[in-house]
Amino acid sequence: MELVAPAGNPEKLAFAWNYGADAAYIGIKNFSLRSQADNFYEHEYLEIVKIKKNKKLYGAFNIFFHDHDIRRLEEEIEYISRYAFDALIVSDLGIVPLLRRNFPQTPLHLSTQANCLNAESAKYYRDLGFSRIIAAREASLGEIEQIKKKAGLETEIFVHGAMCLAYSGRCFLSAYMADRSANSGNCSHSCRWQYRVLEESERPGEYFPVEENGNFTTVMSSHDLCMIDYIKEIENAGVDAVKIEGRMKSAYYTAVTVRAYRAALDRSADFPFWKLELDNVSHRPFSTGFYFGREQIQKPAEQSYIQNYVFIGTVTGQAEKNLYNVKLKNRFASGDTVEFLFFGGLMQPADFEILDENKNPADVLHPGKICFIRINAPLPENTIIRKKNNNSQNPAFNS
Repeated sequence: MELVAPAGNPEKLAFAWNYGADAAYIGIKNFSLRSQADNFYEHEYLEIVKIKKNKKLYGAFNIFFHDHDIRRLEEEIEYISRYAFDALIVSDLGIVPLLRRNFPQTPLHLSTQANCLNAESAKYYRDLGFSRIIAAREASLGEIEQIKKKAGLETEIFVHGAMCLAYSGRCFLSAYMADRSANSGNCSHSCRWQYRVLEESERPGEYFPVEENGNFTTVMSSHDLCMIDYIKEIENAGVDAVKIEGRMKSAYYTAVTVRAYRAALDRSADFPFWKLELDNVSHRPFSTGFYFGREQIQKPAEQSYIQNYVFIGTVTGQAEKNLYNVKLKNRFASGDTVEFLFFGGLMQPADFEILDENKNPADVLHPGKICFIRINAPLPENTIIRKKNNNSQNPAFNS
């Protein structure tokens, strides 16, 4: 099966491919959901040309288009062609004729935003020229197997990441509460906020209990999806590609999730290590979504984000012997107890030194600055630097 990874910017794209993804999906500014991701623009296609090699690149054009969006898409066609996409991910059928005229040889993949749940819908999209269905999040593995058998299309499913409160892209909660439209790619994730419901004015501190009712729960925050233990079942359903959610998440998240699923797909000897690493990137409690029924996904995620580690930064190259360039994401102090995570495993250094942009020793470095680390050990490019988050909850891994 093909492993498809998220990439919100060029840095994350490099991590996705370097840590084992067969393909990555990106958005072009203005035409892709997850508008809070950096997305791609200007001359960034040139960076892709340098690192793509034999990997695949999919373009996500999955917003719901207004007329002015279509006009803007027409104006940007020549620029979009520079990315040489291997497939285009589409949810709005209104842009299909435009894409077909301009990219007649490029396969069309139906976005999960189209909410395809059954084989009859899949047949319809097949007849419109789509070659792959990215199934709705709400489909079970049994339903996905039937789509594959009856429609004869490639099937792609999400196996890891955040789950939506509603059918993907159909929620108006964010637009109502924060004036940020989910189906234009600008969701504020209002369903993840921590709410206090119906406080009695005469009794401060007393709250009306939030209870489950029938086939739904009034607690809005869902569990994250994790199917790392069910690769065989997914294969048995005839799935062609497995996909990780998270273009807005960090390069650290991209690296760990991609490497874990690469190890699972390859049946690598280091799979147990990388499976445990999934618990060390920011996430809510895990579930299997809708794939084996609705029982798990209907349970609210009572915990907020679990963050066992702080992502300090990444190694971007070697400046000289034992001296490496570091791109900082968070504060880095000389006394920090850090770990180095790379494709081949984990290293816990006994001794290192941090230096500022002038290569002078420093006590503390802050994000946005050029800095270096001196260490008597090889650090591959795209090595992750992290430290323990002592304020985090640390539950046992449960997929």
